[in-house]
Amino acid sequence: MKYQIVIAGFGGQGVVFLVKVLAICAGNKNIPFLGTENHGMSQRGGAVSCDIKIGDFTNPVIDKNQANLIIGLDRNESLRNIDFLKRDGGVMITNSNPKDYPTIPFQTTVVDANTKALHKEFPIQGLNVFMLGVTLANVKNFPFSVDEVKSAITQMNAKMAEQNLKILDLGLSIKG
Repeated sequence: MKYQIVIAGFGGQGVVFLVKVLAICAGNKNIPFLGTENHGMSQRGGAVSCDIKIGDFTNPVIDKNQANLIIGLDRNESLRNIDFLKRDGGVMITNSNPKDYPTIPFQTTVVDANTKALHKEFPIQGLNVFMLGVTLANVKNFPFSVDEVKSAITQMNAKMAEQNLKILDLGLSIKG
C-alpha cells in the first residue's frame, strides 16, 4: 500500500492530532508511515500543513501532483495546497460553505463544519475529528477502516475518546 495525504488548516484546529491518529492506525497494522509537521505560525493561529505517507517511502515530503487526498480543515488552506493533489484520482475533503467553494477538477466533498459547530452540533474543538469522519464516509480507498480509526482515537486520548467518537460518527453521516 502507498497512500499520501496532506492535512491543511490553521493552528489550533487539530492538524497534528490527525497525523498522530493516522500514525497509530499505521502502527497498529505494522504499515510503514512517514509524516511531517509544518507548524509555521501554528502558535498564533497561522497556517499548518502536514504531509503523511503511508507505505514504503523514504522521503516524508509530498511533491506536487502526488497526494491521493487533501483533508482541508479550512477552505483557503485546502485551496492553497491543491497543487499537491494527483491530477488523476486526487480527492479533496474540505470545510467550507459549499456555495462559496469553487469548482475544481477533483472528486470533492465540501461540508460547512464551522456552521455545524456554531449551531452546537459538535464542539468546535472537534472539527478535526468531524472532518476525519467525513473523509471516512466519502473516500473509498482510504487506507484505514472506521474501526481502526476509532481504536486509534481511543488510544490517542482515552479521556476524550467518548466525545471524539460521537463527533466522528457525526462526520460519518455526511455523504458528499
